[in-house]
Amino acid sequence: HVQLVESGGGFVQPGGSLRLSCAASGFTFADHAMGWIRQSPGKEREGLGTINTGGGSPAYADPVEGRFTISQDNAKNTVFLQMNSLTIDDTGAYYCAACGTAYQGQGTQVTVS
Repeated sequence: HVQLVESGGGFVQPGGSLRLSCAASGFTFADHAMGWIRQSPGKEREGLGTINTGGGSPAYADPVEGRFTISQDNAKNTVFLQMNSLTIDDTGAYYCAACGTAYQGQGTQVTVS
């Protein structure tokens, strides 16, 4: 069955970095764009960016443009979210999802404090 498993969250000080991973299984990875979504306390769920696993450059939402980088390892069916220059506003639960489907992981918590 389909699984998306995020990892790499944790506690970090402002200005620090974290790298999240999302391991996918149970579907054809290269057939779907993959995205990262964030749910921060008291805020609406927001999309952070997407990557077309079949090729092409990632696209980012304005709040993370220039600080976050999405990449992929198709051989391992994994997408990554490198987060730099983290601020308190980046605190939240981070999810990966296969775009255009209902497939989404359980999330990993990032706390910037």
